[in-house]
Amino acid sequence: QVQLVESGGGLVEAGGSLRLSCTASVESFSTYTMGWFRQAPGKEREFVASIKWIGDSTNYADSVKGRFTISRMNANNIVYLQMITLKSEDTAVYYCAARKRGSPSTLTKDYSYWGQGTQVTVSS
Repeated sequence: QVQLVESGGGLVEAGGSLRLSCTASVESFSTYTMGWFRQAPGKEREFVASIKWIGDSTNYADSVKGRFTISRMNANNIVYLQMITLKSEDTAVYYCAARKRGSPSTLTKDYSYWGQGTQVTVSS
């Protein structure tokens, strides 16, 4: 029903930048709240950022606030995560998630659709 494909991950030096993209194959993309989550080895999946389907309200985890920016281009069915000043602690698999007409929740259980993830590795 909803297919999400992440791209843009890779290896980057600490202090560097990466831009992740999530392309959605779905009708009426503009009606979906979108989120980014990440999971490091041995840790639970955690919230990173989200953007509401209408009004562009955003939420950020304290650990990334001021460094990461979530945005969307509804005409292209794409949500971005611009990451700057990357730290080794940011190393994880990053997942794109979607929920229809919902608030920009920080909880994984509130999102109905998930991508396969893209690996981000920050070397120190």
